[in-house]
Amino acid sequence: MVGKGRAAKRGATARGAGGRGKSSRTRAAAPKLAVGWREWVALGSLGLPAIKAKMDTGARTSALHAFYVEPVEVGRKRMVRFGIHPVQRRRDIEVNCVAEIVDYRPVTDSGGHREMRYVIRAPLTVGERTWPVEITLTNRDDMMFRMLVGRTAMRANIVVDPRRSYVLGVLSTDCYGRTRARRRPKRR
Repeated sequence: MVGKGRAAKRGATARGAGGRGKSSRTRAAAPKLAVGWREWVALGSLGLPAIKAKMDTGARTSALHAFYVEPVEVGRKRMVRFGIHPVQRRRDIEVNCVAEIVDYRPVTDSGGHREMRYVIRAPLTVGERTWPVEITLTNRDDMMFRMLVGRTAMRANIVVDPRRSYVLGVLSTDCYGRTRARRRPKRR
């Protein structure tokens, strides 16, 4: 009795005759990357090849440290120029970045303080994987981590083991050199 019954009428799926799941013709998603509660990540398009981040399952949005933030217009695009101290406790090392503004929205921090923040989109690299994420910009100079990776960025790609740290290894901050702080670009 081949081809009879409800499963045959619906079409077989990758999970069997239950009718749920992806068809055998679609590509299965890669398994989630297992990470610790803190990891080294990269934001290569922003010139940040190594930055220590907290995988923050309590935060919805990702946040990146920016000690200054200036909206600018480049052509007809709304952009934001910002500076970051990518290495904790090293204010002498600065990286100046420019990115397109995706949004400007209120964000409530863990202390309950509400702040308007610029939102950018950039490719985030964790281990060998890279995917685009939305990131808010805020001053995190007094915080332990220069970046928080929130639930929205982790959802389809990462599973966090809160008992572990630096599962994917440690990146070197030597890539930033030993140069003194560069001056912020002049405002136009």
